[in-house]
Amino acid sequence: MPPSDGWYLLGPFIAVALVGFLGAIFWRMGLQWTRPGDDPLRDLYEGLAIFDCGDDYGLLCPAATTDDPGVAEEIRVLLRSAGIRSTSAARPDGRLVVLVFPEEAEEARRLVGGSPAL
Repeated sequence: MPPSDGWYLLGPFIAVALVGFLGAIFWRMGLQWTRPGDDPLRDLYEGLAIFDCGDDYGLLCPAATTDDPGVAEEIRVLLRSAGIRSTSAARPDGRLVVLVFPEEAEEARRLVGGSPAL
């Protein structure tokens, strides 16, 4: 048998009113939804490295950069013959970067600097 006095509507009404009240407070404080391009603070952290979309290869360092995949493979073969582990990655501009571990980067750059592949 349903209650006849209507008190069962009081709980949901209070919940809706509270959510509306909190929404109005947050809107007044300026906590509004924004689109990804509407970040007014973007100019402040433009130069910080953590927000930079530059070249990040994790634990690897670039040893050489080239436009030709064949040349990148020749460099990798040269480094492999010297006992240096390497890999290659494509940059956003289409060039290939030969990557090595940081402790082997200087030796790899010396070897690649005198390479006839370049």
